[in-house]
Amino acid sequence: MFKQFIGWKFILVTIAVAIIVATIWFVSNLSAKIQDEERKKVATWVEAYRELLKATSDVNLNLATEIVTTNTTIPLIQTDASGNILDSRNIDTSKVAQNPTYLHEQLLSLKKQHPPFIIEVDTRNKIYNYVYYGDSLILKQVKYYPYIQLLVVALFIGAVLFGLSSTNRATQNLVWVGLAKETAHQLGTPLSSMEAWLEILRDNEANVPIVNELGKDLDRLKLITDRFSKIGSVPKLEEKDVVAQIQSMAAYIRRRAPQKVQISVHATEQELPVMISPPLFDWVIENLLKNALDAMEGKGKIDITIENHSAMVTIDVADTGKGIPKSHFDKIFKPGFSTKKRGWGLGLSLAKRIIEDYHRGRLSIKNSEVNKGTTFRIMLRK
Repeated sequence: MFKQFIGWKFILVTIAVAIIVATIWFVSNLSAKIQDEERKKVATWVEAYRELLKATSDVNLNLATEIVTTNTTIPLIQTDASGNILDSRNIDTSKVAQNPTYLHEQLLSLKKQHPPFIIEVDTRNKIYNYVYYGDSLILKQVKYYPYIQLLVVALFIGAVLFGLSSTNRATQNLVWVGLAKETAHQLGTPLSSMEAWLEILRDNEANVPIVNELGKDLDRLKLITDRFSKIGSVPKLEEKDVVAQIQSMAAYIRRRAPQKVQISVHATEQELPVMISPPLFDWVIENLLKNALDAMEGKGKIDITIENHSAMVTIDVADTGKGIPKSHFDKIFKPGFSTKKRGWGLGLSLAKRIIEDYHRGRLSIKNSEVNKGTTFRIMLRK
């Protein structure tokens, strides 16, 4: 499915690029043709103006006047050799009336767009006028069209990719939820059988110490099964003391950690009530602590720091392990990613989902340095 999604992305991007390239090529040719036509129109207008200056008959005068007055789209400004404005066409007269410098500003703009046409007013005395012109509104719209289309295509492709991504993510979620619930269901039957066997073993007093330890492990398996069964369901959040909750889980991991590993819990308050789902929250803490143990390879220190802020509680889990390369920061929470030979690479992915989707908090890497350690941060709303 992931490969199929990537294939769709490639096809959509290819189509988008083809549309954009074709549009830019077409509009570029079209704007060049329009620009050439407008230059010819201005040249005709200049020639007609020359005829007006030297008209020898009424016919020539009428024809030249008609040509001069037909230009209603191309902005023109005529100046003398000193740059004084003599005449203007198709310039916003309301803005000219409101702003005395507007016409001069437009003249500077036209000078940058195209070279001027020269009108010989008096060749004997070397008196010349200059006609500056700019692009018509239609030509400007044609030039901006590719950018508008590019934006529309980008928005369309973005919407389609977002939809495909959401569908793909939803399908993955259903797969993981189904896997978790099926695992919980499959574990339920042997657990019930094991409970029955434990009751039989309790009848023999000699077995009591062994049965008690087996009972603890059985309770642990039941807790794990309960966690799996809650994946995908709406969790029941309860107000719990997060300090006591973390201390309990730290004590559990401490009993099972190597002797050369120290696990410490530091809190700014003795009690910090937060709305959590205890089984799922314990799962997150356990997962972070076990990852820290794996990273330290038998010796080191784990510090859990719980701080109270105005709107939230932060929990930092810091270890002195081998650290995480920065190149893995974006991958570490993705399903299936793991640097360990064993495991499915789902621990951190599920932990992040539990904190962010179920508790409306945040789980992230606060900092990490190779061969020095990693700090994960949990942020929970009060």
